[in-house]
Amino acid sequence: MIPRMIARLGAGVALAAASALAVAQGPAGAADIVKRGEYLSRAGDCIACHTKPGDKLFAGGRAMPTPFGTLYSPNITSDGETGIGKWSADEFYTMMHTGRSRDGALLYPAMPFAAYTKITRPDSDAIFAYLRSVPPVRQPNRPHELRFPYNNRQLLIGWRTLFFREGEYQPDPTRSVEWNRGAYLVQGLGHCSMCHTAINALGGSSESKAFEGGLIPMQDWYAPSLTSNKEAGLGDWSIEDIADLLQKGVSRRGAVYGPMAEVVYDSMQYVTDDDARAMAVYLKSLPQHGNTESGTAPATASHEERALLFKLGGKIYDAQCSTCHGNVGQGKLPDFPPLANNQSIQMTSAVNPIRMVLNGGYAPGTIKNPMPYGMPPFAQSLSDEEVAAVVTFIRTAWGNRGTPVTAKEANALRSAPLN
Repeated sequence: MIPRMIARLGAGVALAAASALAVAQGPAGAADIVKRGEYLSRAGDCIACHTKPGDKLFAGGRAMPTPFGTLYSPNITSDGETGIGKWSADEFYTMMHTGRSRDGALLYPAMPFAAYTKITRPDSDAIFAYLRSVPPVRQPNRPHELRFPYNNRQLLIGWRTLFFREGEYQPDPTRSVEWNRGAYLVQGLGHCSMCHTAINALGGSSESKAFEGGLIPMQDWYAPSLTSNKEAGLGDWSIEDIADLLQKGVSRRGAVYGPMAEVVYDSMQYVTDDDARAMAVYLKSLPQHGNTESGTAPATASHEERALLFKLGGKIYDAQCSTCHGNVGQGKLPDFPPLANNQSIQMTSAVNPIRMVLNGGYAPGTIKNPMPYGMPPFAQSLSDEEVAAVVTFIRTAWGNRGTPVTAKEANALRSAPLN
């Protein structure tokens, strides 16, 4: 399942408003609008939810498990019967801006309309023009499978009251044009806070906790805080390193794996250098707060157990990990990230390092990094105790201030979904 549960709309057959716009612009102008819309749809990662792997573009039907049941993304191709070929540009913008479908139905917040409401009308129209240029696919939408009472859409009125603030992005006059562009992309199209802000029991998130990190529901990955330098806070990163991570999937500070790797592969690698830099400028400016005590969670193992885990973990590290990551965790940049003084290793949540040892993974192959190095999985060769030992070792060796993990924690993640 994709961490960003997007349900964007596409377009299809010629519609009166869009056709009038194309005529007014002329062939060249219309082509430019479609091209810009394609770029914006990439930046918004529309393909991630609306295209099943190996299926036709934007035909929908991708399952999106949630704590409340399973949602299925809709067909957003230009098909007039099963897609949205009969939509108008006005209806499309209304959906993006208000989170209401063409018939007035309230959309489930798996569609990030709380972020997309910030998108400007010209950008919405460009996305609409692009999506209506995509070939139609006749494929009926699959009904959602939500448990009672979550299958009652009227309950969304309460959710919207608590968590939805309608309105386009308003530039901050005290900030630079570049900063505002980055804020618009991160807060709007990029909807980055959907993963990097903890989701509460109602499926919403608090603005006061924005970008402070949290577990991604149903995926068993942890999206780290972007506001705490004890996690993945970017305050001491360079603009270049942040932009590299977004576009390439790797930088001198680390690499992306899991859900973020898919975001980079499907979306971020296609943004321009200027937009990647603008996003980096905005992200770096996020104030540091929240999760400032990362790495100080109560230990779940006794002192004796920790000593045994550390000793065993050191032996496993020397045999399996040191060739790539260095004998003292120094890494070999840019292909093999350092583990010593690595914020992502020391976070309170040990989910990500445990999953990397179990499942391995590759950074995404991108335009600027087409042949990434990867890490092999060790789930088949290491027991739960051995996984716990090596993760404990890398979280506590070389001055790292993480806490030990247990075999029980390792075992709980063996059956986690791989994406």
